[in-house]
Amino acid sequence: MSETRGRKTNEQTLVRTIVVLIRNTTWRCGKLEKSIVKHLYKRHENFGKPGVSVRDIMQNLNITGEKKDECLDALRRLEKRNIVKIMPL
Repeated sequence: MSETRGRKTNEQTLVRTIVVLIRNTTWRCGKLEKSIVKHLYKRHENFGKPGVSVRDIMQNLNITGEKKDECLDALRRLEKRNIVKIMPL
C-alpha cells in the first residue's frame, strides 16, 4: 500500500511541474518525445510563455491511463539529453 501511495504522490508532483524547451532538436528521439518537443516549440513560437505544465502537455497530446507513465519517462529522457528543463512549481 505504501509503495503505491509513494508512486501516486510522485506522479502528482510531476504533474505540478513546468517543462521548458532548451533546444529544439529531435535527433534520435522517439515518436512521443518528438511530439512533446513539437508541442513545446509551437507554444513558445508566437511569444508565448516558455514554460508549459506537464498536465497541459498530457491534455493536448491526449495522453491518459497507461500512457501517462510513458509520457513522464519521455520527459525524463528529454531532460537527461538537455533538450528540456523540468522545474517544480
